[in-house]
Amino acid sequence: MGRLVAITAVLAASLVVSPTARQQPAAPTESLHRPLDQILDLHVRDGLVYYRALQSSRGNLDRYVASLNVPAATFESWPQEARMAFWVNAYNALVLQTVINRYPIRGTSNAYPAASIRQIAGAFDQPRHRVAGRTVSLDEIEKKILPLFNEPRLLLALGRGAVGSGRLRSEAYSAERLRAQLDAIQSEFVTEQHMLKVDREAGVISTTPILSWNQDAFVAAYAKVAPGKFESRSLIERALIAFVLPHLLPLEQEFIEQNQFKVTFHNFDWRLNDLTGGRVE
Repeated sequence: MGRLVAITAVLAASLVVSPTARQQPAAPTESLHRPLDQILDLHVRDGLVYYRALQSSRGNLDRYVASLNVPAATFESWPQEARMAFWVNAYNALVLQTVINRYPIRGTSNAYPAASIRQIAGAFDQPRHRVAGRTVSLDEIEKKILPLFNEPRLLLALGRGAVGSGRLRSEAYSAERLRAQLDAIQSEFVTEQHMLKVDREAGVISTTPILSWNQDAFVAAYAKVAPGKFESRSLIERALIAFVLPHLLPLEQEFIEQNQFKVTFHNFDWRLNDLTGGRVE
C-alpha cells in the first residue's frame, strides 16, 4: 500500500506545471505570418513580383502590415528566431506596400531606372511605418535592427524591391524554418549572377555591394573562419571567401584556392523586380 501511495505521489508531481513554466511566453504562431505567406506564394515568381495584381487586391497586404504593430512587450517576449523572422517579413511586406502605393512608378531622376523604387522619395529613409510598437524606416530595420541579431544572412533575405537584391522568396520567413531558409540563401548566393560572378579567365570575383554596405556584420561573422592562406587579404575579402567557398563548384573552389584573384563589387541593379509586364532580363 505504501509503495502505491509513493508511486501515485510521483505521478501527481510530474503533472504539476511549475509557476516558472506557466510564465514562459508562448512563441508566436504561424498564423501571424500566414497572410504574407499566401501573398508571396500567389504574387512572387523567381524573386519577381506581379505588382499590378497585388495592387488590385491589396487588402490582404494592408491588413497584414497593420497586424505587425504588436505591443513591444509581446514582441520582446518571443524567441530570437521569431523576432528575426518577424523583422525580415516586416521589411519585405513594407517594401511591397511602398511600391504598390505608387505603382506604376514613373520617376524622373537620372540616377536610377525610371520605375525603380528609388524614384519614390523617402522610400527607405523616412520613419513612417508602425511595427512592434515603434515607428521605423526601412533603412532603420536594415542598418540598426537586424544587425543586432549577429546574423548577416538576414540582410540577404531583404527584397528591397530591386532586381539586384536577394531573391524575394515565394514564402514568408518563420521561426521554425528560419535556419533552413538562411542556409538556402547562402547556398543559392553562388548561383545568382547579381550576387556573385566568378570569372576564372579574367581572374576576378565580383560580388554584390550588399556585403560592402554591411561590411561590419559580414566581417564579424565570417572573416575569422577563412582559411589561413588568405590572411593577407582584406577582412571583407576573407569574409566573402569563407561565406562562398563551401558552396562553389569544384573548378571554382580550385580557382579560389590558388589565391590569385581580384575582388570587386559590382553596381547594384535598382530596376524594379516587376513581373507584371514580363520577366526582367
